[in-house]
Amino acid sequence: MTGAPELPFPRVIVTRPEREAMAWAQGLRALGVHSEALPLIEIAALPEISGLTQAWQVVPHHLAVMFVSANAVRFFMAARPEGLAVPSCRAWSTGPGTQAALLAAGWPAALIDSPDEKSAQFDSEALWVVVAGQVQAAVAAAAHAKPSVLIVRGADAHGQLAGRDWLAQQLESEGLQVFQVVAYVRQAPELTSEQCRRARQAMTDGSRWLFSSSEAAQLLLQTCPDLPLGQAWALATHPRIAQRLRASGWGRVDNVPAGLQAQAESIKSLA
Repeated sequence: MTGAPELPFPRVIVTRPEREAMAWAQGLRALGVHSEALPLIEIAALPEISGLTQAWQVVPHHLAVMFVSANAVRFFMAARPEGLAVPSCRAWSTGPGTQAALLAAGWPAALIDSPDEKSAQFDSEALWVVVAGQVQAAVAAAAHAKPSVLIVRGADAHGQLAGRDWLAQQLESEGLQVFQVVAYVRQAPELTSEQCRRARQAMTDGSRWLFSSSEAAQLLLQTCPDLPLGQAWALATHPRIAQRLRASGWGRVDNVPAGLQAQAESIKSLA
């Protein structure tokens, strides 16, 4: 940004999908963290959306629709059949980015359930703390048919569901029916030779690689193989991600908070 003060080295490499990576890197820079975006997950539309169209027809009958990400919100809402009203059921989100996408799409704020923006983690477990009572009350009140929840998520390039099934299993164990629909595809980006050169340089120049998904680290190695991970420094926004990065051979892995403000403060404390 013109006129912005020069921020100190080392720099943080933000690896989220492009739309989120650009905004997150900008947010970190505004908080005094030298950062750049190197998107390692490409988000793409489904080649055919009949599954989404069918899912929309029964949305009003669900207790809630759970969205795994802001991209799940955007692609699902974009597939809403013309003339169909914004749902009156609840929407569940695992964090502030998804919550913001729901509000931007017109979902009523009073019907959105999400962990507090100051929550230590933004994941299914944090969401469950918020909605467990709602689920248990719905099950207790059901006379015949089980209440149901629709989970909107992404798939990988081979069509396999991306992400964890913890919440689906938890809901089923409480007596709910769980339906899932794929709204978008997560796949490896086509990095340029310059981006691969930058990635190799960032392995050894003191840069911190920021991961909010272990999938991004896997796709990095698919796109730019033979990187010297043992010399690299990674930052993980969740203990599970940190564990997978260590198992993959990253030289140093630190945990940082998921929220922007707390994350920036944590990163600066590691400098």
